[in-house]
Amino acid sequence: MFRQGLWAEGRDPPRSVAWMVSIFSPGLSPKCIHINKSLRYSDGMFFAALSFAYFSKELSGSYMKSTITQLERRFDIPSYLIGIIDGSFEIGNLLVISFVSYFGAKLHRPKIIAVGCILMSLGTFLIAMPHFTCGRYNMKTSIRSSENATSHLSPCPVNSSSSNNNDRLSLLPSAGCEQESSVSLWMYVLLGNVLRGIGETPVQPLGISYIDDYAQSENAALYIGCVQTIAVIGPAFGFLLGSLCTKIYVDIGFVDTETVTITPEDGHWVGAWWLGYLIAGTITLMSAVPFWFLPKSLPVHVDKHDNQTRRANIINTFYLFYTEFVPTLKSLLRNPVYIIYLCVTIIQFNSLIGMVTYKPKYIEQHYGQSASKANFLMGMINIPAVAFGMFSGAVVMKKYKLGVLGATKFAFGTSLLGYFLSLLFLAMSCENSKVAGITVSYAGYEWSLFSDCNSDCLCSSREWDLVCGENGITYVSPCLAGCTSSTGSGKNMMFDNCRCVEVTNGLPVNLTATLGQCLPRDSCDRVFPYFLAVSVFSSFIISLGGTPGFMLLVRCIKPELKSLALGIYTLATRTLAGIPAPIYFGAIIDSTCLKWGYNTCGEKDVCRIYNTSAFRTVYLGLTLGLRAVSFLLCIWGFALLKRHIKREEEKFLTNGKGELEFLRQEESGSDCEQSMLASDCSPDRETHL
Repeated sequence: MFRQGLWAEGRDPPRSVAWMVSIFSPGLSPKCIHINKSLRYSDGMFFAALSFAYFSKELSGSYMKSTITQLERRFDIPSYLIGIIDGSFEIGNLLVISFVSYFGAKLHRPKIIAVGCILMSLGTFLIAMPHFTCGRYNMKTSIRSSENATSHLSPCPVNSSSSNNNDRLSLLPSAGCEQESSVSLWMYVLLGNVLRGIGETPVQPLGISYIDDYAQSENAALYIGCVQTIAVIGPAFGFLLGSLCTKIYVDIGFVDTETVTITPEDGHWVGAWWLGYLIAGTITLMSAVPFWFLPKSLPVHVDKHDNQTRRANIINTFYLFYTEFVPTLKSLLRNPVYIIYLCVTIIQFNSLIGMVTYKPKYIEQHYGQSASKANFLMGMINIPAVAFGMFSGAVVMKKYKLGVLGATKFAFGTSLLGYFLSLLFLAMSCENSKVAGITVSYAGYEWSLFSDCNSDCLCSSREWDLVCGENGITYVSPCLAGCTSSTGSGKNMMFDNCRCVEVTNGLPVNLTATLGQCLPRDSCDRVFPYFLAVSVFSSFIISLGGTPGFMLLVRCIKPELKSLALGIYTLATRTLAGIPAPIYFGAIIDSTCLKWGYNTCGEKDVCRIYNTSAFRTVYLGLTLGLRAVSFLLCIWGFALLKRHIKREEEKFLTNGKGELEFLRQEESGSDCEQSMLASDCSPDRETHL
């Protein structure tokens, strides 16, 4: 009977293995040794393939988030629209998740995952396509570089009427308005992201259920934890790739970068965002290859043989959708612990997705760092801490054999501790950048870009060509700084005779200004290292509970409902968190904008500068507020879980001492192989809540 349980397919092992039996274990059947080796090899192959798929999909997903500011500037779109593009990935999942999760478990799961990886790669390539169809980047600037370093160009056109009248002329649509507005190339980015979402759909529900079905019970949690850890490493490489591509000018190879008047720190700068998508798409395409060579099913371990035999007897036809799907869904949704788990996860994912999506932008705007540096810090410091925390949580769960209740306590405790650490972010504030006419005023002209010092120039308030005066104050343009001449070319251009520099400061200084925004504030330089330290430590603590929390989802469901439960879980989190969170986070962040850019039609496009204090308040307040609400539901779910375990304990007590002993073993985290009866080791009895 033991041999039949191990060797589900009933075939003899190869002769090359038989002679090794007496060496490894004289009393063990050759078939048993063969299947143990086969299982280890097959488990490892699928584990490696799934890990690579997770890595590639997370790499491309995190790279998308690292290019948010680049896409805003390249296509002149606000943050809420970027949120819609980012959420379109979840829309792709929504289209097929239920179908794939239910029927995918009955078909060839590895090959379905392979098809998904191919679709993801095609979607990633589609995102990069606008770069090759929309022409070169046309930077909106009024600065014209001189032919040589000794010539002089005046940034101050002669004004023949009032400044306000001239500024109103800039509101009129230009001749290229109709042509520009008819070309919305960012739609290709959105459609490519939808295709990525469709392709990603089978990876998690089918991959995780495949591991849990065929891996040993004692190794399943560790395998899943390792996969999730590798999935977190993917974003690290994604943000590092984003940091590298952001440093490269968008039209590399077509434009002489020496003639470009801006640097990566400038608000006009657009990096080679398209290059990373080509790299990510190629890696994703490679991840599809191993799955084509994996079997539909693996030999089943003895602790899962009875359940797999029962599942194999289900007829694989599509008409079962009408006869089985609805009753199965009702059975799943009647599980109160599963419903509470879904609600908690949805709320926490809203907080997590909104925070991660706009964290690089928060670092840029609040702490004055470049997009390249923000992505580098995310990839090198923050993401590795999350990966190490996920892996450590899986090791803790395996070492201490945490049961359902133990895993729940551990996940809740680490999440609560991480929340208290995150509250420290509220104290790490920076003052607004000093921009004349926006955050600081010209003398006698409160919150106006126009003053006596620039009244002789024909300036437009729509310009955004930042220059840094000798007095440490940033001006929106050389014209609005009152500069009358310039020298040099490219990045070395210098503006002279800037009358507003003297007026604003009131002290004798050189009336000069240089290209770009002034350096970050001293207060930010002091507080930024502490922000990084708290961010890393809190991310590690919170991620410790990631694997135990996810195993609660896997273990609280009947085996035949596992794939559907994972699919509904993915559907719910993507629909109610992945889609809306980037949109409403972006809309709220847009509400803190102090200065908008305008396209040739006179319509608002991308925000040029934010109120950093308001940005910090809404960004951190929304993130921490959502997590606080989730903790209230956690307490309710924890009470339901304890009540159910107590009820089951009483039920087993009436059924006999043998079953009561089994329940106690399960609660202490002991393996099914240690129970007295193999038939009582089914996951139904272990985890059904």
